[in-house]
Amino acid sequence: MKVAVFYYTQSGQALQIAQNVCQPLEKAGHDVIYKRIEPENPFPFPWTCWSFFETFPETRLAIPTGKLKEIDFSDVNDADLAVISGQSWYLSPSLPLQAFFQNEKTMAYLKGKNIVNISGCRNMWVMAQRKIRQYIYHAGGYFAGHIVLQDKAPNLVGVLTIVRWLFYNKKAASRWLPAAGVSEHDIQHASRFGNVINETLENGNWNDLQNKLMREIAVEYRANVAFIEKTGHRIFGIWAKFIRKKGSYQDKRRAWRIKLFCYYLFFVLYVASPVGLLVFYLTYPLRRKSINKFRQEMCYNLSWNDKMKVQ
Repeated sequence: MKVAVFYYTQSGQALQIAQNVCQPLEKAGHDVIYKRIEPENPFPFPWTCWSFFETFPETRLAIPTGKLKEIDFSDVNDADLAVISGQSWYLSPSLPLQAFFQNEKTMAYLKGKNIVNISGCRNMWVMAQRKIRQYIYHAGGYFAGHIVLQDKAPNLVGVLTIVRWLFYNKKAASRWLPAAGVSEHDIQHASRFGNVINETLENGNWNDLQNKLMREIAVEYRANVAFIEKTGHRIFGIWAKFIRKKGSYQDKRRAWRIKLFCYYLFFVLYVASPVGLLVFYLTYPLRRKSINKFRQEMCYNLSWNDKMKVQ
């Protein structure tokens, strides 16, 4: 059978994860074809602080800042499965991923396809995943399963390691900090998900794929983190619209508003987030039913489309 793997990566992590997931498929003799998602004007890596925060409003509001290089779908039109591997920026799919999903040729390609999404992220993936489901729903594809590999460092430690990686390209562990990103151990052991996908390719039971992936812990749902993420996503929307009122991407008139957001973000991470966690635990008994429902929807019930409420 044929598997098309679409991926966006700057550091190489998203590709490495996808290759390890697909390793059992290749060993089984399936034709796995990799297609890179690539902007015509690539984003820098490592980033400068300014270039990174400049992308925030457009990422949150799903407004691509440029075109992608043309992707040739001709050799994968008959693929039995499409795998899409990427990451989240600002609690949303990265800008190149969103540009990929919004492309008319991509939408036509995904229609009727079985689709598995792979995400490599720090620790927040829920809102990005909901947005990806929305894109797939609009394209007429079948969202068969998703896999999330996360940075296992404590939240505030993870902030420091990701900043060091994004801005200084220092991924390796140091004397005081662990390595940034998804651990090599987790990446190497991602092949177990490929074994499950391979079985599904051969038996055709896509409706049960996510349940089988969850037996291999394809998604680790943290209710406390999801609580903060949902709140942050909503507030990010307010900030993004506030910044865009001063101008579009790279408009110098909005620079001071972006600086304000930068200060706000670090305040939230190190001051407001601990308070938010306290609120979560104090109100947990009142939220238990809704928390369990949301966990079920995000981890198992992939046919759920959130009634198109993601904006």
